[in-house]
Amino acid sequence: TKLIKPKLRNSIMQVAPVIIIGAGTSGIATAASLTKQSIPFIILERENCFASLWQNYTYDRLHLHLRKQICELPYFPFPSSYPNYVPKKQFIQYLDSYVKNFNINPLYNRKVVLAEYFEDDEKWRVEAENRSSGEVEEYSGRFLVVASGETAEPRVPEVLGLESFNGKVMHSTGYKNGREFKDEHVLVVGSGNSGMEISLDLANFGAKPSIIVRSPVHFLSRDMMYYAGVLMSYLSLSTVEKLVVIVSRIVYGDLSKYGIPFPSEGPFTMKNKYGKFPIIDLGTVKKIKSGEIQVLGAEIESIRGNQVLFRDGKSYPFDSIIFCTGFSRSTQKWLKGSDDLLNEDGFPKPGLPYNWKGKNGLYCVGLSRRGFYGANLDAQNVANDIALLVPQDERK
Repeated sequence: TKLIKPKLRNSIMQVAPVIIIGAGTSGIATAASLTKQSIPFIILERENCFASLWQNYTYDRLHLHLRKQICELPYFPFPSSYPNYVPKKQFIQYLDSYVKNFNINPLYNRKVVLAEYFEDDEKWRVEAENRSSGEVEEYSGRFLVVASGETAEPRVPEVLGLESFNGKVMHSTGYKNGREFKDEHVLVVGSGNSGMEISLDLANFGAKPSIIVRSPVHFLSRDMMYYAGVLMSYLSLSTVEKLVVIVSRIVYGDLSKYGIPFPSEGPFTMKNKYGKFPIIDLGTVKKIKSGEIQVLGAEIESIRGNQVLFRDGKSYPFDSIIFCTGFSRSTQKWLKGSDDLLNEDGFPKPGLPYNWKGKNGLYCVGLSRRGFYGANLDAQNVANDIALLVPQDERK
């Protein structure tokens, strides 16, 4: 019988006006915005570093998909020497400068297990497991900011027989580059931006990738996205969307002959309605047309050894499988009393422009599905709102 040791409880409660959950880009943007208002805070991060997704769980060739001006964090522009589309390494350097500039010092290795509002003293109380010491620590604040992000928990679907597969199996968060997959037949499950770019990277390293594409997707270039943003200052969203779709068809042609169905709705409509981002093409379409990337259109039925069976009756052998199947939010596991702000999937219930604000001093940042730009607006709105409620004598 395995002996389960009880968690040690730290009896000292740490108190600050604001408790921030998560030290990703949304969390540190919120911290910087509060610092500008001289409002003290505690920021709790379950990993061992800030922006852990970027530092620990992204592939080597990743760049910001949008121009740097749209992706800047509050009050801190990118260096002029940086390229328009910032690579991963430089972005991490920028974030490092950011936390140093604003003197942001997250408490690392703190996994939040409970956050609950107490009406008697109008405070949020947070319990976090210190993953280094094993203690459960307690924190208290008048305001709670959920900045744990859209990409909290890697999601891998249940597949019959997956345990029998004797090749490499990983989520996209474990993929760095295609060097180890050279000459392998690799199945990429998931046709979002990560799946498409990882397929491209695999092909560039001499692997033989196949990607499952089951639903219609839009391909746009970086320039198409940039000029669409410019045009939206002068034209309606629907007009810009129609122009972008026309240009995309001219540039990429009819991709249905390669197994990629054309959507009946525009790229920005799909993003707003379903949270489905258009694919920013960096060379994947060319590889698909040349046959270096195979497109498969059916769902996986089951796996038997290295043979993957699909619902259309076909089967293929693979050496490795990479799941680019996204993420789920974990807030429902630890956050109590958030029914007015977050739905069961961890996204905001209120629509724009107050998607960031709940009741009893509860806020969220970076959950609006609007990328860095939306998260940065959320962070500043939250800090400004809190500043109206925090008296000067409680500030730094």
